[in-house]
Amino acid sequence: MSFDVASAREQFPILKREVNGRPLIYLDSAASAQKPRAVIEAMTRAMEHSYANVHRGLHTLANETTEAYEKARESVRGLVNAASVDEIVFTKSATEAINLVASAFGQSLEAGDEIVLSVMEHHANIVPWHFLRERKGLVLKFVPVTEDGQLDLDAYRNLIGPKTRMVALSHMSNVLGTINPAKELVEIAHAAGVPVLLDGCQAIVHARVDVQALDVDFYAFSGHKLYGPTGIGVLYGKAERLAALPPYQGGGEMIGTVTTETVTYADPPHRFEAGTPAILEAIGLGAAIDWLQGFDREAIAAHERALYDRLKQRLNGANWLREIGTAPGKGGIFAFTVEGAHAHDVAQLLDRYGIAVRAGTHCAEPLMRRFGLTSSARASFALYNTLEEADAFAEALAKVQTFFA
Repeated sequence: MSFDVASAREQFPILKREVNGRPLIYLDSAASAQKPRAVIEAMTRAMEHSYANVHRGLHTLANETTEAYEKARESVRGLVNAASVDEIVFTKSATEAINLVASAFGQSLEAGDEIVLSVMEHHANIVPWHFLRERKGLVLKFVPVTEDGQLDLDAYRNLIGPKTRMVALSHMSNVLGTINPAKELVEIAHAAGVPVLLDGCQAIVHARVDVQALDVDFYAFSGHKLYGPTGIGVLYGKAERLAALPPYQGGGEMIGTVTTETVTYADPPHRFEAGTPAILEAIGLGAAIDWLQGFDREAIAAHERALYDRLKQRLNGANWLREIGTAPGKGGIFAFTVEGAHAHDVAQLLDRYGIAVRAGTHCAEPLMRRFGLTSSARASFALYNTLEEADAFAEALAKVQTFFA
């Protein structure tokens, strides 16, 4: 099964607009992807024809909305091949999903217990663990990153010890594009009896993820990078892991019974979905997943890799350019610096050509420091980008460089 990028692009209304008098070239999908009509129409349809709060009503609209909301949970389950929909928790973001695990799991931890992270982590998978360091005296240990942007696996093995209580690592780096050997990372941790959380925000978009094959304990990702809406994220957790966690927040829906003296809690996943959830956003995420699953995911991955290879070919020999992260088999993310230029200036000049890239620390300050940087620019490819856009980006970047030569 092949991938027709022209046909896919037709499903994204925003790609028809211009920026600064030029056709939009959107290379910021690692931060947030654009939305296809399937998502826009699903959310609009829910608001216009069948909206009510979920789980709590007996009338027709409530039943229809609940059915759509829970159908989205099944779509997520199928996407990651979870054993049951009860292992799928809806959150407001991947950040909240990681905070949920850190907060709930952390309640049983003590001073001196250790959490293994890596230098390439997004702040969302660092700061929640720092909370535990500050409040409970936990020790954070960081796996170093090699010069080409890979995790140092020997160092990783050595960091796991008798006091390690959790390993929390990125499946794919949002800066380097490195795709980490997730199954091996999980096996190493499990051999020591340590559970693993994977931040899958980038990997879930660019590769098939099978949580049962990975044997991972927790897997977190967001909707807005997966062509869905903002305000919705997912936490997958093995049934026994979720059942062992105390509630993260209190309120409606997450309870069994409440009296003036006692409270009991619902089973997962509802134990972790206090209050009115992101109903429309979940429906939108379900639509995004159903839409994406209609494509050959391997063909999309090959297309995105071709975009990255084309860009590398066009920029070959540019001695004023430094790429950050060159790991073998990396995804379609190109982080870079231009000699003599601040990343913010590069991004603003590229915008004059209608090209949208990200600039800054990418919420990965430890990684920036690892490579001796205060910031970098980042172009990230998605299924709707074309080889012509990769060419246009390379040409515009060469012109931008002349401002700083």
